[in-house]
Amino acid sequence: MATEEAALVRRCLRGEPEAIRALVDRFQTEIFSLCVRLLSHRQDAEDVTQEVFLRIFRSLKRWDSTRPLKPWIIGITVNRCRTWMAQRLRRPELADYLHETAAAPATDDAPELLSEIHAALRELRPEYREVFVLFHEQGQPYDVIAQAVGRPVGTIKTWLHRARMEILERLRRRGMVTSEQEPGVRGQESEVRGRRSEIGKPKLP
Repeated sequence: MATEEAALVRRCLRGEPEAIRALVDRFQTEIFSLCVRLLSHRQDAEDVTQEVFLRIFRSLKRWDSTRPLKPWIIGITVNRCRTWMAQRLRRPELADYLHETAAAPATDDAPELLSEIHAALRELRPEYREVFVLFHEQGQPYDVIAQAVGRPVGTIKTWLHRARMEILERLRRRGMVTSEQEPGVRGQESEVRGRRSEIGKPKLP
């Protein structure tokens, strides 16, 4: 895989259209889905996805071919989402966007619980939200997340644990769970990784 990725990147750096399209096709859905979950707004996610790919192609020559490509791309995506959120908070006219979500309605037998989990997720510190989304919704392993956000695996596990605890605390305050029900809630939480929204791919130039 590393050899294949390196060859693809070299072709992109030579400006081969087919290679550029192949790289976009390989990562587009995953990047867009991650942007949607971190930004909670479809239009913002489409804009940031395009920014991410522009940043990727501008920075390809700096990618270390001895390391996997995916964590590097995820890292760029997370960083662009952080920047976008910081800018959005400074734009009062976009305040209403914070209350919107592009996620599809839950179709299981606990939609209210999942809604509360997602609401709690939006209130987490950015780094907690990022690792939660990457692990539970994107299904990324600890080592990929660690490389993407530039932190040790132990830190990722700590952040993920704190994110879960804060979500559970919100659910307790809302009367959604009791201490006896918490193991079941963790099971619901784990199922979130399989509930990716059915969303179309953004149009890229």
